[in-house]
Amino acid sequence: MKIHKEGRKILLFTFLGLLIVNLLLFRFNAPYETFNKIFLVISVIAFLLLLQFFRSPFRNLITHEDLIIAPADGKVVVIEDVHEPEFFKDTRKQISIFMSPINVHITRNPVSGVVKYFKYHPGNYLVAWHPKSSTKNERTTVVVTADAGPDILFRQIAGAMARRIVWYVTEGDEVNQGEEFGFIKFGSRVDIFVPTNADVKVSIGEKTKGGQTVIAQLKTEGSFFG
Repeated sequence: MKIHKEGRKILLFTFLGLLIVNLLLFRFNAPYETFNKIFLVISVIAFLLLLQFFRSPFRNLITHEDLIIAPADGKVVVIEDVHEPEFFKDTRKQISIFMSPINVHITRNPVSGVVKYFKYHPGNYLVAWHPKSSTKNERTTVVVTADAGPDILFRQIAGAMARRIVWYVTEGDEVNQGEEFGFIKFGSRVDIFVPTNADVKVSIGEKTKGGQTVIAQLKTEGSFFG
């Protein structure tokens, strides 16, 4: 287990801030010892919660060109055929994963291939499970031409708490399945759009692990599952 690079400055400044406040309380607020101790306990709990949010656990990645791997830890909240208006402009199968504040918030490439399209969209901060969050919230759209052939679209979507989306890809980049393509801070969602004939391997409510859970299989020859 290690701390993700996106959290190191935040954790350092938070630790120093809490340390200074607690030292000042114990120095200048000595008559209120009970309050000071309670605040110290709250400070420790708050820092540990922040620490676990930025954890970056080791993962044994699953890779295969005809498999779509979960891009994030979380819970499957949407599986449906929808009209995708931004890039495909036709019907695709949407699989959405909601990431709560206690999940690992690293986002990973669901397939290997070449980034064909990338766009950042400023927007609102509706709760991540809201149906309109996919088109109204702050988000990024990434389309990768998979090694297996089809284009796969995935979005990082900010939630009510998530106020910063970080990405590490640009158009033309070659990406590898399971490697990090970004990070979303404090609660969010990832949408994946695959061909309608893809075989979905997860169900609503199922928990996923980024880089490990197979969420769909593309229709190709020599498929992983046969």
